[in-house]
Amino acid sequence: MARRFTFYFPTRTLVLVFGEVILIICSFVLATILQFGGRYYAVLNYENGLFKIGVVAFLGMLCMYYLDLYDPQRLHTPGEMPFRLLVVVGTLSLILGLVTTLVPSFLVGNYVFLTGLPILTVLVLGWRRIFFAINGNDRFVQRTLILGDGDYADFLNEEVMKRPQLGLKIMGFLHAGPSEHHSQSLRELGTVDELEHVVATHAVRRIVVSMKDRRGKLPVDTLLSLKTEGVFIEEAADFYESISGRVPLDSLRVSWLLFTRGFCPSRFQLFVTRILYAAVAGFMLVLCLPLLAIVSLMILIDTGRPILFRQKRVGRGGKIFTLYKFRSMRIADSADGKGRPAQEGDTRITWAGRLLRKSRIDELPQLYNILKGDMSFVGPRPFMVEEEFDLAKQIPFYERRWSVRPGATGWAQIHRPYCATLADNEEKLSYDLFYIKNMSIALDFLILFQTVKTLLLRRGSR
Repeated sequence: MARRFTFYFPTRTLVLVFGEVILIICSFVLATILQFGGRYYAVLNYENGLFKIGVVAFLGMLCMYYLDLYDPQRLHTPGEMPFRLLVVVGTLSLILGLVTTLVPSFLVGNYVFLTGLPILTVLVLGWRRIFFAINGNDRFVQRTLILGDGDYADFLNEEVMKRPQLGLKIMGFLHAGPSEHHSQSLRELGTVDELEHVVATHAVRRIVVSMKDRRGKLPVDTLLSLKTEGVFIEEAADFYESISGRVPLDSLRVSWLLFTRGFCPSRFQLFVTRILYAAVAGFMLVLCLPLLAIVSLMILIDTGRPILFRQKRVGRGGKIFTLYKFRSMRIADSADGKGRPAQEGDTRITWAGRLLRKSRIDELPQLYNILKGDMSFVGPRPFMVEEEFDLAKQIPFYERRWSVRPGATGWAQIHRPYCATLADNEEKLSYDLFYIKNMSIALDFLILFQTVKTLLLRRGSR
């Protein structure tokens, strides 16, 4: 996996993306050659043809991303990938038709885009079949060994199996001594004392250390020797974080929080994001004034006053602040600022509120919270005061969420939109801790980019 901007991308996914950018460009360059023959060089270099094709490649990659062609967990059904690719091509053709209608000079030639789209479909479909065939071949997977007990080996194996794009294969585990736990999905390859022999026998290239009690049991000399021979050695917590985008709460220790990389954003970074987000929030409030007025009128006509919903939430450092949203529930159910989270088909939601929730327009007043500094655009989601303090009593390290400003969106929100149980909140905390550990402007932009996708596809709204 490659580390970019303090978070991880699977290297093979980067190869897939880069290959498809090249294929999109090649498709339309080939279409240009077919239409213009010997004049293609002049069209591409002196008539801005390459620039236009570059814009088309950018639009094409956006379509592929927003239509889940880079989400392996949505491509398990046979025929799903070709279907989604056809949807991408259809969407791209509509966008190009709209752009060329509004800006006729954007056309490279009368038939370049029309010819390039079927070429693109064939090339990308072929490339994907080749890529996934190679990626799944045993010769090209990175053989991984778990150094520790079998119960944790099952847990890590399950996460790896969900992500075939990683190109990892867990061969089995080595136990550190007598254990009551036995893996249900992996082979027990021996004991820690047999580490060097097992690595050679199974051609292991990565070792994940998940031993809980290491005193006198961790084969330090053998691990150092293997590391100098090119075997990658990694802590189980770091391995889990890099493949899942979460911090493993089950094995979290105070010492790991103290000594691991991260959990220490620079003051300069916090200052820049505070100023930047406040400026953007102020600009968006001014820009959205007509929409805010229309929504206010719609709520007044539907159910009358109050227009805004106010509720106390927990912010940075445990400070209590008032969060603002457009009211989307009946007055009797929302005026007291208390209540349970919305459910599917919730009868408390008004007609206007249902429209506002589906489009997320009900959250626009939070721009004022961001402008004030109570919130940020990106951060952990703020909950009701009673709920927050109750969860803090039940979930270890929960207060760490309060070390940064809460956000209108966040790493946890784009992965787990709603929480109904204690287990849901524990999982959401694991995402929040990952964000706090790896905070950066680049990660914020990635989250905002993903949030746009969530809004466009209307996922997670209730």
